[in-house]
Amino acid sequence: MSTDTTTALLPVATGRQVRRYVQTLLRGRWRWLAATIVVMIGDSALGLAGPIAIGQITQAIADHESPHALLGPIVLLAAATVAAAVTGWASSVLLVHVVLPGVARLREATLTTAVRLPVDVVEAGGIGDLVSRVSGDVERVSEAAEGALGRFLAAGLAILSTLVGLASLDWRLALAGLLVVPVQAHALRWYLRTSRPIYAGGRIADGKRASAMLAGFTALPTLRVLRLGQRQRDRIAAASTDSMEYEFRAIRTATRFYGRLNVAEFIGLGAILLVAFVLVRDGTASIGAATTAALFFAALFGPINTVLGVFDSIQQATASLARLVGITTTDAEPRRRIGASVAADARLESAPAGSGPASAAPARRPALDVDSVRFGYPGRPDVLHDVTLHLPPGRHVAIVGATGSGKSTLASLLAGLRQPHGGRVTLDGTPAGDLDPARLHRTIALVTQETHVFAGTIADNLRLAEPQATTDNLTAALDAVGAGWITTLPDGLDTAVGSGGAPLTASQAQQLALARLLLLDPAIVVLDEATAEGGSDTARALDHAATVVTRDRSAVVIAHSLSQTATADTILVMDAGRIVEHGTHDDLLNAGGSYAALWSAWSQPRYPGGHGRPAADNATRIAEHRPAAS
Repeated sequence: MSTDTTTALLPVATGRQVRRYVQTLLRGRWRWLAATIVVMIGDSALGLAGPIAIGQITQAIADHESPHALLGPIVLLAAATVAAAVTGWASSVLLVHVVLPGVARLREATLTTAVRLPVDVVEAGGIGDLVSRVSGDVERVSEAAEGALGRFLAAGLAILSTLVGLASLDWRLALAGLLVVPVQAHALRWYLRTSRPIYAGGRIADGKRASAMLAGFTALPTLRVLRLGQRQRDRIAAASTDSMEYEFRAIRTATRFYGRLNVAEFIGLGAILLVAFVLVRDGTASIGAATTAALFFAALFGPINTVLGVFDSIQQATASLARLVGITTTDAEPRRRIGASVAADARLESAPAGSGPASAAPARRPALDVDSVRFGYPGRPDVLHDVTLHLPPGRHVAIVGATGSGKSTLASLLAGLRQPHGGRVTLDGTPAGDLDPARLHRTIALVTQETHVFAGTIADNLRLAEPQATTDNLTAALDAVGAGWITTLPDGLDTAVGSGGAPLTASQAQQLALARLLLLDPAIVVLDEATAEGGSDTARALDHAATVVTRDRSAVVIAHSLSQTATADTILVMDAGRIVEHGTHDDLLNAGGSYAALWSAWSQPRYPGGHGRPAADNATRIAEHRPAAS
């Protein structure tokens, strides 16, 4: 089996953490749980009516009684059947009220935490690991909670009721039935000890398999160009083999477990029949009691098999639950740090203060500082080296540089999506990593060139930023970014877009993202080439939209066009992960360095309309004029 440990998977909760979390989920549901158990006990007791009635009928026949003697057992059997139908229905309804709200809360907590995880945390564990948790693990827990758990509890109570019924007939019959307990206990202990790590390892193997498959699908064009398809297929095959081997181990373990239980059943039933024979021969027990005892014990086979049949599901659900709770613990430490630093929270309480349509925040804004930051992706050299940046409230910084110079990586650090490996990013002196993620992401918002349109209506997409926004708010935000095309859609704001909906062009999707940014109304905006999707006809409209969303806000603009740099308060030129030039537009032109050469090349009227070199050439020009010292 593979022992690859190069991937640092997301954490898995300990048994103590899982128990504590389950207690939290059941908070306020204990009365429902108690009522469920009481009804289930009644239901399991009613299950004893069948063997008792058959025993009475057998005794009546053995005693040559009149047919009237059969009336009582038949009435008992009929009444118990009706009552069992009622208690079975009631226990199902009660159990739903106990488990489904908890499962819903678990789903919400898992997804809420998952979308708040820093990008570097997700990438370190593998996107496939996260996907397998929020899909496969959630499904396993839900299925167990909605079905297997109820059957498990009902079967367990039926076993206890049957053992009590045996003891009520004759203690010696109960003692004979208890001969199976040591065998079953030993088998169960062995199974638990053996299967638990198998199921936990199997879920981890599933996550690695999902990561390998997602990596292959995502990079498929690159793999084809570089002829690396076979290598990736080998990785997927190895991960799939690991996953299948865990499945085979689980099946082999379960088969051995069932074999040991069959031995226990043989021992128990043989002991019951032997004791019943002796008691009946000695006259200390009736034939009816012996028949009832044998039926009681035979009735144990069903509940025991049910327990074992769903136990695999319970075991797998427990392993999945530990993985889900593990996700919810990943941001526990930042929350504890926030709780210990009320002053740090208070400094940002009034931070978001833009001019968007839904703004109602105070006017104060935080300063953003980057001090000697270093960052590298897992298993790779650093891509940022000692980067320092100061963004006072209300000021604008433009960043230019060649492709691969570290601009987008820096943008993700500024937005709190990644954490630096050295140095720090602070808001008003408070490290960004110590702040509540939800508040941090409302204070600093990032819009990139790659914008996702969510499945839903235009209004749904916009209200992701501000759920309480009115129709007037939505319209104002779209008007502000120049999205006049909204009036041409068949249903306006209610037009379905995204997967299965009306298609949007790249520039329309960017305008939608910028309108969403206005509704979010952050104090600091980071635009990572967010207006680069426009052609010549839409470039001005997108640049105007960028001007609108950065107005009266602090802004960092990763520029794709030098038209966005001239008005910035400070311009940074990046090369190979370092800032090689910084200053105002005029200062950098007078310095005669990379920026001056780039501006000169860009501003030459070589293209129709006098707009100079296209934006796509900017990175090339910077690369051509790198300072020799860098």
